[in-house]
Amino acid sequence: MNAIEVEGLTKRYGDFIAVNDLAFEVKEGEVFGFLGPNGAGKTTTIRMLTGLTAPTSGTARIMGNDIQSEPFLAKEAFGTVPEVSNVYDDLSAWNNLMFAGELYGMPRGKRAERAEALLERAGLAGFMNRKAKGFSKGMKRKLTIAMAMVNDPLVLFLDEPSSGLDVQSALELQKALREMNSAGTTIFLTTHNIEDANIMCDRVAILVGGRLAAVDSPERLKATIQGTQSVRVAFGGNGTDIEDALAKIPTVSRVTREGDKWRLYTDEPTVVLDGVFRYAQGNQLELLSVNTMGPSLEDIFLRLVGGKPR
Repeated sequence: MNAIEVEGLTKRYGDFIAVNDLAFEVKEGEVFGFLGPNGAGKTTTIRMLTGLTAPTSGTARIMGNDIQSEPFLAKEAFGTVPEVSNVYDDLSAWNNLMFAGELYGMPRGKRAERAEALLERAGLAGFMNRKAKGFSKGMKRKLTIAMAMVNDPLVLFLDEPSSGLDVQSALELQKALREMNSAGTTIFLTTHNIEDANIMCDRVAILVGGRLAAVDSPERLKATIQGTQSVRVAFGGNGTDIEDALAKIPTVSRVTREGDKWRLYTDEPTVVLDGVFRYAQGNQLELLSVNTMGPSLEDIFLRLVGGKPR
């Protein structure tokens, strides 16, 4: 059984088509990434999938239940984490969870048992009686996710979950999501962080101009542009006109700078490696690092949305 099924989903605002004839499915137990540039229609799609916006045409089903004709059954099956944490600052972590459970009509005993387990899992058990107004962004994000999980949903929608988080909090969030997924929760993730999608997702969909440009696993998508390989190199010492010299190496199609490193795009990495070694030797430069790289998910994303790889 599919956790999410979308057929012909379309949303119009007058003459403007925000989402155009989407069709895809998300398997049970899958982590599914939903990517796209600003204005691509991601938020509108999420709002239709969760019943906040009615589609102009098409259908969306959550665990087999149509979000429009069977909204109560569909909404019982999922939790939603918005981009901005929606905790109540004047309530404690415990009371936020108890209130969220009450909204789902859960008995008090079951709410309390679930709240205790979720706070422990989120690492917030020691803060359960503190008001959320004193929490960091990372703590509020964890509490928001716990509130979305209070009814033990089968599907979890997350909109930009790592937005505004520091590196440590983002890594802790990734770990928490993996644990939820391992326990059987299907995760639908929208993100601007391409690396998050590459690490977390079983499959990704890339939305461009309201239409699906691609749906597949990150590795399969990368294989579609296997010709976009590269060599990344870092030199010790002060070379002159490095970019121009590297661009003249045979088979190099483009050179970009990435901090203290240079990335040389090519169809023939072995030829470029030979040229890099010759350049370093001829200019008395130490090679600090040399790596051959295949195409990244970011390369795929930028090619589909019409941008240039970094």
